[in-house]
Amino acid sequence: MDVMEKLEILADAAKYDAACTSSGSDRPRAGGVGSTLLRGCCHSFSADGRCVTLLKVLMTNVCVYDCQYCVNRSSNDLPRATFTPRELAELTMGFYRRNYIEGLFLSSAVIVNPDHTTERMIQVLALLREEYGFSGYIHAKAIPGSAPELLDQLGRLADRLSVNIELPSERSLALLAPNKQRQNILSPMQQLKTSIEISREERRRFRHAPAFSPAGQATQMIIGATEESDFHIMRLSQSLYRRYQLRRVFYSAYVPVQESSLLPSPLTYKPPLLREHRLYQADWLLRFYHFQAEELLSEDHPALNPLIDPKCNWALNHLEAFPVEVNQADYRTLLRVPGIGVTGARRILEARRWRTLDYDSLKKLGIVLKRAQYFITCSGRITEGLRVRPDGILRNLIALEQPALLAHEPEQLSLFNS
Repeated sequence: MDVMEKLEILADAAKYDAACTSSGSDRPRAGGVGSTLLRGCCHSFSADGRCVTLLKVLMTNVCVYDCQYCVNRSSNDLPRATFTPRELAELTMGFYRRNYIEGLFLSSAVIVNPDHTTERMIQVLALLREEYGFSGYIHAKAIPGSAPELLDQLGRLADRLSVNIELPSERSLALLAPNKQRQNILSPMQQLKTSIEISREERRRFRHAPAFSPAGQATQMIIGATEESDFHIMRLSQSLYRRYQLRRVFYSAYVPVQESSLLPSPLTYKPPLLREHRLYQADWLLRFYHFQAEELLSEDHPALNPLIDPKCNWALNHLEAFPVEVNQADYRTLLRVPGIGVTGARRILEARRWRTLDYDSLKKLGIVLKRAQYFITCSGRITEGLRVRPDGILRNLIALEQPALLAHEPEQLSLFNS
């Protein structure tokens, strides 16, 4: 099997790993000029915030584990391939020199054992950094169960590391991935957090101190394969952000890859893509808008509203906090208004130092008035002729996102936390 045949297999096998911003798109003439499908290209963000194109590939899809949800599980009958460290390093450099990519996203199935797999990944990164002088962005997957010394070496060669938590609960992990232990996943996260903090402190004191995973760490969990609620998932993500200082939690809608009594049937199951989208929106509120998981959901209302985004849903359930006077509200209060984002709130604070803001001013500042107008006043005034009945606001907000739903019966639209 030549290198391009291996790439075909291992780039395709890597598409289920969601720890990148995108994984390329399928166009009718795949393989033509500019195609990102057959070569496993994806996009991510470097430590300085730049969007970069990466070669997204597995080191191998030969796996000793038999995780029920994974296409690369040991019991699955599919073509197998393994790159040698030299092959993958030369392939990456070849793509880089042709300006196809700016970096590498390297993951792997577990071949032989976690330590052996990590050693091979280290060899690839060492060849790129030390022999080929490659200084581009590298995101590597840390294999749970690997020796701490190997994770330390990997972190000094990569820009970002990630340890997949896989499933939202220990019970689900024991059911679908009995070879994996929750503690083997959380221990590397703690080690990476500590090493990243030590490295940052050293680099503040010594200019040429070596960096350790300067773009931080991330994780991924599969959504829909098991029965955990959105509330459970959001509380778990909140805990991971606080405890391990993660840069990102990625949510991957489960895609059926086999018949199993432990998993949803491929014949009737559809990947919960809208649910995945709502989880990303709620996750954004946790990371940048100072929300708590307990504010968005609860044990009584554990699911995100599929009809409107979580911020609008929260606002409709807390109308006592509105309207907000944009000429007086502080930064955190402005962030809670639908239609006002982080950039918009900062622009409002800056602009009102020089003048009193009205609705025309807000529009020029980039505020989404189609959403915000129901929740704000400008010098005590609301938009002329605007009606602010909760059911009317709900219908209008749904119309902005999903106009087709307006054909449903009114009682179906009267959903707030359902």
